[in-house]
Amino acid sequence: MESEKLKIFDDNRNQIGVASREEVHRVGYWHEVFHCWFVGKEKDTDYIYLQLRSEVKKDYPGLFDITAAGHLLAEESVMDGVREVREELGIDVSFHELEPLGVIYYRVFNGNFIDKEIANIFLYKMSGGFEDFKLQEDEVSGIIKVKFDDFADFWLGGKETIHIEGFKMDEESHKIHIDQMAGKNQFVTHQNSYYETVIQRIAQKLNSK
Repeated sequence: MESEKLKIFDDNRNQIGVASREEVHRVGYWHEVFHCWFVGKEKDTDYIYLQLRSEVKKDYPGLFDITAAGHLLAEESVMDGVREVREELGIDVSFHELEPLGVIYYRVFNGNFIDKEIANIFLYKMSGGFEDFKLQEDEVSGIIKVKFDDFADFWLGGKETIHIEGFKMDEESHKIHIDQMAGKNQFVTHQNSYYETVIQRIAQKLNSK
C-alpha cells in the first residue's frame, strides 16, 4: 500500500507529478482523497454512521472514522473513489447516488507523518441498517451509528462524550454488539474545522428535503 502512486500538488493546488504514498506522507505533498459519510433516518431521527478502523491499520488503528474513505490513485478520477465504499463496507453504491459536499483542504501533522489532503466529500443517504455492511476486516473492524444532532454537539458544542451503538468483529469474524459512551480520544483526530464544515454541509442537505 505504501508503494501506491498518488498525484501530488503544490500549495497552489497545481499538480506537480506523482509520488508513492510513503513519500507523500513523509514529505508532506498535497494529495487527493475520497470521503463518504453515511446517514440514515429512524423514526424521524437522523443518524450518522462511522467505521471502526482495523487494529492492523498503520494509521489510526482502532479509532472511529469517516464511514468510507481512501486515497485516489494517480490514474483515478474522483468518481472512481466510490470503490472505497464497495471495498471497505461491501455496499454497492453508484457515484450518482452520492450527494457532493464539496472539497475541503486540511492538514494533519503526527510526528514524521504529514497528511495534507484535498478531500472530496460526499454524502450517502442509506435506507438499510447494520445488516447491510459486509466489512473488509483488514481495513474496517466495525460500524457504529450516533444521532446526528449529538454528533454535531460533540464536535461543535460542549458535549464531552457521545452515545454510540453498533458492532465490531472479533478474531473469529463474529459480531460483537457495541452500546456505550465514547470520548474524542476514540475518534481520528481530523481538524475541528473539518468536522465543523462537514457537519454544517450535511445539516444543509438533511434540512433541504
